[in-house]
Amino acid sequence: MTESFRRSGEYPQGDQHQSAYTQGDAQQSAYPRQPYASAHPASSSSDSSTPSYGSSVNPEWPPPPAYEPAQQGAAPTALLTEPVSPAPAAPRKRAKGPLALLAAVAIAAAAVGGGTAYAFQELTGSDTVASSSTSTSVVPTSEKGTVAGVAKAVSPSIVEISATSNAGQSTGSGVIITSGGEIITNNHVVSGASEIKVQLSNGKSYTAKVVGTDSKKDLALIKLENAPSGLTVATLGDSAGVKVGDQVVAIGSPEGLTGTVTSGIVSALNRDVTVSTDESQGQQQQQQGGGSGQWPFEFGGQEFNGDTGSSTTTYKALQTDASLNPGNSGGALIDMNGNIIGINSAMYSAADATSSSAGSVGLGFAIPINTVKADLDTLRAGGSDS
Repeated sequence: MTESFRRSGEYPQGDQHQSAYTQGDAQQSAYPRQPYASAHPASSSSDSSTPSYGSSVNPEWPPPPAYEPAQQGAAPTALLTEPVSPAPAAPRKRAKGPLALLAAVAIAAAAVGGGTAYAFQELTGSDTVASSSTSTSVVPTSEKGTVAGVAKAVSPSIVEISATSNAGQSTGSGVIITSGGEIITNNHVVSGASEIKVQLSNGKSYTAKVVGTDSKKDLALIKLENAPSGLTVATLGDSAGVKVGDQVVAIGSPEGLTGTVTSGIVSALNRDVTVSTDESQGQQQQQQGGGSGQWPFEFGGQEFNGDTGSSTTTYKALQTDASLNPGNSGGALIDMNGNIIGINSAMYSAADATSSSAGSVGLGFAIPINTVKADLDTLRAGGSDS
């Protein structure tokens, strides 16, 4: 019978035992080794034939345990006779229900990027104005930052406006802001008009009516009658984020040339531009052949495009060197992400310039789009002039 021998206290058994491998050298030297004659066999057999060994016998140390002994300070354990498999790791659970759905939505939103608000409005056909910060991009990624990309994305939302009054006919521009056919333009484009015609970028014309006007801000809201479905709605940006030197694009219908695209930069911010609020002043300009783009205004103490009269209002404008000409009034000033940051309203030309000699000299002005957004509720209620 094979037996295992140990020294006293080396492999103790019972509740009070401690493994020899958990004791330091100092502990082992504190207790003298017992002679092997007093060692007890590991077997529980009481057979009298079991040999005993005297102190003269010097057997080798017993072999080390088959498995790594317990670490210092761990709870004492008996000698292992079978390997213990490590506890299996808890299986990872996949998120289910609302959490998983929210994660999927977040990933999808990140992939879509800044065009989410614009795409949502286009898909739902909502009449809510599409509004965003200037970081939102409605221009395809492959054409982002290019004039061609901006023109392609935004031109379908810019219209030509023909206003007829007792004084004659004038031409201006406008920006579609809802899928229901709401269009923002300058007050002086439609002031005193008895009939308004709107031509879309696809060449189709529709009759429009005035919803509200605000001569103090030179803004007007008109709406298409029997508006078609599938109108391309412009995204209104955030003019507070505009900086001097930012590249911009202007789209409008100068001299009746529908969908004309020009480009430049923002030349200055917060320019005080003074315009007439007298309806007859605009009619007089039309009779003189000035057209809507010749609406009189003051800047820097000087009058441009005619006499502004005695009834005027002043607003803070964005200055741009993007080419503006008569007929650009009411059109869009756009950042390179395709967001509308201003409504073009005035251009510099000498006071004595005739219609044939008037033209862009790189001094144009636009009403900041934040001013427009703040005035929309008033315009929808009839405007401040009602």
